[in-house]
Amino acid sequence: MTDDKHVRRSSSDYAVAFRALLPRGLAWPTSIVSVLSKVINGITHIWGYVDGRAADLLEIETDPRKTNELLPEWERAFGLPDHCFPIAPIDPVIRRSNLVARMILLGEQSRAFFIKQGANIGETVEIREFAPYMCGVSRCGDTRLLNIENSDPQHFRWELGPPENRFYWTVKILVLLPSFLGADLSCFLRRWKPAHTDVLFDYSVVGNNQLDFSEPIWDSIYIVLL
Repeated sequence: MTDDKHVRRSSSDYAVAFRALLPRGLAWPTSIVSVLSKVINGITHIWGYVDGRAADLLEIETDPRKTNELLPEWERAFGLPDHCFPIAPIDPVIRRSNLVARMILLGEQSRAFFIKQGANIGETVEIREFAPYMCGVSRCGDTRLLNIENSDPQHFRWELGPPENRFYWTVKILVLLPSFLGADLSCFLRRWKPAHTDVLFDYSVVGNNQLDFSEPIWDSIYIVLL
């Protein structure tokens, strides 16, 4: 079975088809300079234009990776522009990239997933997950984060405290966006975090002098300075 591939038809193609449907006889001249042929050319020019527009919709606008004219409709269907991007991009290439990323996003609950989301908008983050020490279960050395210095007590995953500790985790911002691109990392992480948890944001590394709360993209309810 051959592939069903769409074929574009020009106005000339339609003109040939129209002439082939004409009756035979002296009243129906086939010369391309006749008045009848000129009328056919005028009519088929419209059909060629309609065919081209339909082909554009089938070949380009139905593909979110290529769409131009229907890009706003595609974005609206998938919730874009996102309120986590108060400054919406105007470059069609970036808009299409964001659209495709939204369409194929599966989501995870791992540290790697949330760290990657920060990297996607240019921010380097480190995640600290809390868990209460449980006698008979927790042992020294088995609940620390990997790849850290043992002498740094701030990076132990567990600590003495109430059971509610397990529902909190901290995102430490190590590198802040040098120029705000309209993305609010805290907005994204609060949206995708496990529903039974709460997340704190630590901007102590970048320092207060790098935080400009006058920028319209900052929403102070999302930011905690530790």
